[in-house]
Amino acid sequence: MYIRNMKKIFGNIKFWTGVVVLFAAMSKAFAVDPTATKYSFEDCQGSAIPYPSRTVKELAYPDSLTPVFINHVGRHGARFLSSSKYTTSLLRVLTKADSLRTITPEGRELMKLCHTIVAKTAGRWGALDSLGMAEQRAIASRAFMTFRPLFDNTKINAISSYVPRCIMSMDEFTHQLSRLNNKVEIYTSSGRQNSPLVRPWDSDNDYKSFISSEEWHNVYENFVSSHVPESVAIKALGKAYPFDGDEAKDISLNIYKVVSGCAAMAINVNLKKYFNEEEINALWSVENLHHYLTHAASTLSTVPAEMASQLLVNLISTMNDAVDGKNEYSVMLRFGHAETLMPLLSLMHLPGCYYMTNYFDTVGLHWRDFYVVPMAANLQLILFRADSGKYYVRTDLNETPVPLIPGRTTLYTPWEAAREYLTRCLPLHMQI
Repeated sequence: MYIRNMKKIFGNIKFWTGVVVLFAAMSKAFAVDPTATKYSFEDCQGSAIPYPSRTVKELAYPDSLTPVFINHVGRHGARFLSSSKYTTSLLRVLTKADSLRTITPEGRELMKLCHTIVAKTAGRWGALDSLGMAEQRAIASRAFMTFRPLFDNTKINAISSYVPRCIMSMDEFTHQLSRLNNKVEIYTSSGRQNSPLVRPWDSDNDYKSFISSEEWHNVYENFVSSHVPESVAIKALGKAYPFDGDEAKDISLNIYKVVSGCAAMAINVNLKKYFNEEEINALWSVENLHHYLTHAASTLSTVPAEMASQLLVNLISTMNDAVDGKNEYSVMLRFGHAETLMPLLSLMHLPGCYYMTNYFDTVGLHWRDFYVVPMAANLQLILFRADSGKYYVRTDLNETPVPLIPGRTTLYTPWEAAREYLTRCLPLHMQI
């Protein structure tokens, strides 16, 4: 009897142990990662996403205000891929997979796409394309139609980075203004003399030191290791392809970089041919984290944001001169890069552009490059004079008004309060 009862007890223990193990396995299989994103395929194009559509109506302002000055900082418009290295790398492994007879139908489609990109680019790597030109003309047209008094018998100053796509963006923008009203004097400048404002990373030693440090590299590499899906590369090259070490992860990232950049080149591609929702979100999150760590303030360092300090000082001083009647220009334009805007917007703590955390897997939920710096991204600080004679500033991010001061909802901030806030955003040694 004793032995029979013990067998019954141990039998029950074995049964319930099996249930617990099975439940644990099922829980793991169906667990939802609370930090995983579910953005659309379009959004997951990241910083390569073309500029969002906007209307003049969205830029309207109260009748009691008169626009008197605009400060504009813009990214170049949509462009061809910045270099041939990703397509060259992909074509090399795809050709190898073809010769080994492991390549899949998806891989052959990808090979065809790479050849299309090479043919369409034809030595114009990184150049502004027709879509990018149209983006700049459209932004200029909306500014002209909304703030018309600032573009009639006035002076406009425009500067750009020395990079051709930035110069061309400036040219398209200013050319459109002159087409709409040739009673405006436009002064343009491009070259390395503008780098302190639009390419500060070229000369900022603190930033160079940070970029060469291991701390952010370690965070990024750990994230790559845990988030990049090898399945994207396998679907293209085949399960039998002889991947070496982490090669599958590298190839998956390369595929993402090439395919996600197609819309900016006006190449129609079905992203769902190469990724499922989980894969493209994971690959986007890796690229997004790289942008965040290297060009925004983080708990690792505020240096990436602070390299925009000289640009912010310039924005404050030119706005102040406009209030005091000492600025001869009605509009001041600056054309740079995504890397020009990300630090500036982070330094200003604008909504969605500034996020501090020690949990870097949550970055994608709060800081999204497709929101911060799509192609032709821009910041406009618009100065208005009220009927009372008081001055107000409206902050437009990608032509959408946003609150300037954190914790407040007002879109029109008195200039004195705006100046005080923006000055406090600067490092202590630069506060004016």
